Amino acid sequence: MPGQGKRRRRRQDDARRTAARFAPDAGRWEVLFETQDEVAWRAHIRDLRATDRQIDWTAVRMDTFCGRLIQPTTYRLSVFVPTPKPPDPGRGSAA
Repeated sequence: MPGQGKRRRRRQDDARRTAARFAPDAGRWEVLFETQDEVAWRAHIRDLRATDRQIDWTAVRMDTFCGRLIQPTTYRLSVFVPTPKPPDPGRGSAA
């Protein structure tokens, strides 16, 4: 198929960039909201999307931990917080 290799390489490049962006040494996942009530979880996400314009939704993870007989299903909303970069030693304050 024409263009199939180009699309495959583009998907692979996107996957590499995403893996580098969310690598363990690049930052950490911080939990914003966690509940066992699916309706409350969906309502909270809907409210955040409508009101909080500062959230980068490309850096949000929505997890569903499937419950079993002992534990109920848990819903978690996490955001990626990048590690702050240390200041460049060559760019100190002018004295």
